[in-house]
Amino acid sequence: MIFEWDDEKAQANLEKHGVSFGEATEVFYDPNALVDYDSEHSEEEARFFIIGLSSRRLLFVIYAERTGDAVRIISARKADKAEREHYERTRHP
Repeated sequence: MIFEWDDEKAQANLEKHGVSFGEATEVFYDPNALVDYDSEHSEEEARFFIIGLSSRRLLFVIYAERTGDAVRIISARKADKAEREHYERTRHP
């Protein structure tokens, strides 16, 4: 899998949410990650979200699929309480 992102957006995300896009790539390797279509933010391009574990914490990541095996990270933050509960309920009954 190939990951790409805008460097300025990545820096702004790190400052706002305390999550680097490098860390965000780790959730794509979580076998228990939840993935769904992000219909609210898919006007210009199809966007998806993934909730999964990085090496440090549970994250919520917005991304777009590119040609081939590429994924463009759009934003990343710590999962909120409802997202954590959904992850636990769905993946760890």
